[in-house]
Amino acid sequence: MTQELRNIAIIAHVDHGKTTLIDSIMKQSGMFRDNQSISERLMDSGELEKERGITILAKPTSIRWKNVRINIIDTPGHADFGGEVERVLHMADGVILLTDAAEGPMPQTKFVLGKALALGLRPIVIINKVDRPDGRPEEVVDEVFDLFVALEANEQQLEFPILYASGRDGWCVTDLENERSSLEPLLNLILEHVPPPKQDLKAPFAMLATLLDSDQFLGRCLTGKVVQGTAKMNEQVRALDLTGNIIEHGRLTKLMHFEGTNRVPVDRVEAGDIICIAGLAKTSVSDTICNSEQKQPIQSTPIDPPTMSVTITVNDSPFAGQEGKKVTSTMIRERLLSEAETNVAITFSESDNKDSFEIGGRGELQLGVLIETMRREGFELTVSRPRVLYKQEEGQRLEPIEEVIIDVDSEYSSSVIDSLNRRKAEMMDMREVGAGKTRLTFLAPSRGLIGFQSKFLTDTRGTGVINRLFHSYAKYKGDIPGRRNGVLISNDTGQAVAYALFNLQDRGVMFISHQTPVYQGMIVGEHNRDNDLEVNVLKGKKLTNVRASGTDDAVSLSPQRNLSLEDMMAYLNHDELLEVTPMKLRLRKQYLLSHERKKAARN
Repeated sequence: MTQELRNIAIIAHVDHGKTTLIDSIMKQSGMFRDNQSISERLMDSGELEKERGITILAKPTSIRWKNVRINIIDTPGHADFGGEVERVLHMADGVILLTDAAEGPMPQTKFVLGKALALGLRPIVIINKVDRPDGRPEEVVDEVFDLFVALEANEQQLEFPILYASGRDGWCVTDLENERSSLEPLLNLILEHVPPPKQDLKAPFAMLATLLDSDQFLGRCLTGKVVQGTAKMNEQVRALDLTGNIIEHGRLTKLMHFEGTNRVPVDRVEAGDIICIAGLAKTSVSDTICNSEQKQPIQSTPIDPPTMSVTITVNDSPFAGQEGKKVTSTMIRERLLSEAETNVAITFSESDNKDSFEIGGRGELQLGVLIETMRREGFELTVSRPRVLYKQEEGQRLEPIEEVIIDVDSEYSSSVIDSLNRRKAEMMDMREVGAGKTRLTFLAPSRGLIGFQSKFLTDTRGTGVINRLFHSYAKYKGDIPGRRNGVLISNDTGQAVAYALFNLQDRGVMFISHQTPVYQGMIVGEHNRDNDLEVNVLKGKKLTNVRASGTDDAVSLSPQRNLSLEDMMAYLNHDELLEVTPMKLRLRKQYLLSHERKKAARN
């Protein structure tokens, strides 16, 4: 049995092609019938994953190759979901490190590779997308080797095998001159290079819970690797936390392993298997599930603390309840509690009267994904500006610092440096990377990067690429200037009129268009100056009997500025909120009435 199993994780920076490569592996390993219709990026099963083209949750799959079962774990590439990658690596006995042939090693490559090397895993390196016109595979191999050395890889790890591939077209080769036909070289290399899992079948049963999700039929499902022993259906087990305390006793009501993208029920599991179990109500990620003979928990990575939080409250705008079905604080609370239970990177706390909830996460993207998911489920809610979570140590206030790596056309580098300097960032490195591009590396406070993305894209005319990764906590860097411009606020409730918007265009950029419903206190645009201005967007043209040349010209409106959910969250000031409904996203002032805003400003 030992020789018939391999467990491998695929790690890479965001958008380097992990999920697409797994698609090709599954198709070529004979997992599907010839006439079976298969969607693109099979492993990205969530609606948001498909839309955004990113992996949000780590997911295992399994294929058979030459009578060997290979468990493959697809991992997220985005820094906000890095904690999940770290835990998933405990299930693997080897890793495939995927690197883009043009971009080379990026921040998340460094992060995930560092974790894999620390666990003693021996990587297989794949230089992906070698068919890109700007590909530079040979240079990227040198950069990957330098990265291994910088991360203090041992001699065994430094002797990594290299493959050149195109995951999208489904081929890989050991030499760029070879015939490009299939992924057989990779599958054969996994069997040769990745060791089978260590199996002690006589020891007491113990597995480490690594992933947690919810199933409408089975309830809470825990996925993890059986570290030792064997287990059968309906066996009595208990769960231990990292300190060895017993969390609960229970029964294995369902045992499943993975075949392709499906979970398949089995009667018995043994050491080395990656399995999914149901039947435990309190056990969570990083806990050990074992029988009564096992006294010690399996060592695991503690869950990273959140670095950013938002406050979520009930929608109390004049349009509340018109577009969503789930509008009460009880419904919102239950949904957030269930999210905190299955998503261990999210933290939940509530006010004393249970009408506002603070949700902590690893970054804007992670919080944005949760809010977008809730709005699609029919929730209406109000969201505050994201704020950074500080730590207190020895009487000093510490704030999270991120490593920021930027690839930008050389002509725009000075404006990017100036922008980040204003946000208290410290430049660590600047180098030319060819093709007129410059790579800049900064250490910047997380709070300075809130809302930076849109300014960065404006400064670089949409050509720059920015990557962020949590680095450490450091002393508070002092005040950072916020948004410079004020906003245009509607002074009445009704439908916006093109004539009024036309006359307000010289005041600033509009966020709304003709016939958009607005209410008093809603933000309808950005003011040209630094103060807020109340405007009337409902004012129509006065009709008279007199006609004069030039007064009846057609109204011509400039295009409105469309902001995404994350853009809107980052745009907010401390006295503003984001109203989220299934149909619309609206920016608004916390206090809708003018005299209330003046009173709050005085206080």
